[in-house]
Formats: sequence, C-alpha cells, structure tokens
Amino acid sequence: MFASALSQLAHVVLLPPMCLFLAMLAGWLLRRRWPRFGTALAGGGLAALVVLSTDAGARLLVRPLETMSAPLAPGQPLAQAIVVLAAGNMEHAPEYGGNSPDSIALARLRYGARLQHQTGLPLLVSGGNADPARGIPPKAESMARALREDFRTEVRWVEAASATTAENAAFSARLLKPAGVRTVLLVTDAMHMPRARRTFERAGLQVVAAPTMFRAWGPVSASSFLPRADALASSYYAAYEWIGLAWYRLME
Repeated sequence: MFASALSQLAHVVLLPPMCLFLAMLAGWLLRRRWPRFGTALAGGGLAALVVLSTDAGARLLVRPLETMSAPLAPGQPLAQAIVVLAAGNMEHAPEYGGNSPDSIALARLRYGARLQHQTGLPLLVSGGNADPARGIPPKAESMARALREDFRTEVRWVEAASATTAENAAFSARLLKPAGVRTVLLVTDAMHMPRARRTFERAGLQVVAAPTMFRAWGPVSASSFLPRADALASSYYAAYEWIGLAWYRLME
C-alpha cells in the first residue's frame, strides 16, 4: 500500500503540469536569495507549461514515441492471437448500468475488434485493478463485456489480475503459452506501444505491434499553437511514457 502510494505521488510530482508548478513555486521562493536564478526558474516553468499546453508543443514529446511503432500494414505477417491492453475505467456509467471502459480503452477495443474480424484470431483482454469493496470489477471483465455486447466480438481469454504493463505481459504470457501461442498482435496506444512491446518481449512472446490512437500525425494549423486542455493531457501521457521507458532501461 505504501509503495503504491509513493509511486502515485512520484507520478504526480514528476509529470506536467505539477512538476512545472513546483518549478515556478521554487523559483518564486528562491528569487530573493538568487534573483536571476529564481526568476529564470519560474519563467522557464511558466514557458514550458504554455508550450506543453499546445498541440504543437505536445507533439515534441508525442511524435518521437509514435514513430517508434509504425501502423500495422496490410499483409503484415500475422500472429497466433490478439492481445488488447486495458486503459482507464469509468466506475459509474449510468447509461451502461455500472462500469465501462473509458474512451482510451474503447479506442483500443474498437481496433482489437476490427483486427479480430479481419483475421479470425482468438483474442485476449488484459487488465485488473479490481476493487471488490467498492463493487468495481477488473478492467478486463468490463472490456470483455464491451467486446461481446457492443462490438460482437468473441473473447477467448480474460486476464483480470494485472495492475501494471509489466504484469499485463507476464500474466498474459501465462495464459497464452500453454495454448501454444508464441506470437501476438499487441493492441495499445501508439504512445504506449514502445513500453508495452518491451515488456511482452521480455515475457517471452514475439510481438507484432498493432498501435492505435496516433495523436501527432495530423497537420499543424494556427490553432495548434493555442493552449488546450487535451494538449496538456497528451503532454502528461507522453511524459509518463518517456519516464517509464527510462526506468526500464535503468533497470536492465
């Protein structure tokens, strides 16, 4: 519990916008003792916040991640199964009578369903984070229900115990390998794919990347330089993935 809370706190402190607010606060506190340094730190934090709140600025972090994984090409060598990774969860979705995958998870599910219909491959959904005390089921169960009821797509395996990307890979491999599956079509966001692919390969599976939700491939327009909440969210997501990749490399 303490380790989980510490991890969540580190995510908040290290990622924008909180890290930039902290830089501005530190600069303001230091400007009396070191006026130039304090002013530069506060100004730099504010400038970075403005830049990362624009679509053009967010692309500086997003595009390099997305170019690590090309879109799945027609006729690309197929795998033996499809794996769709969980994202977030809407805990109280009254229109569905309970829990539902969030918009990011639904985008992954749509692409996973599309691939399943095209290839006929068996499909696995992966994601836990259940909270029985609050009546919240594992994410994978909500994903499987959405695929079956809304996308008319059958689900062969439901991996409902994982809480991290590394566990997605390890626990999925435990289900797939006894069934003779060694190569998977891995479905997740383009930004998340480099880290996800790394963990699945370390779990002993061969990966054919099937990324979706490319955010930085559209044209840049005048509005791309205006601050927007969704651009800051993309910057946050990309920064999270960069830190995750750096951590994996450090631990190797």
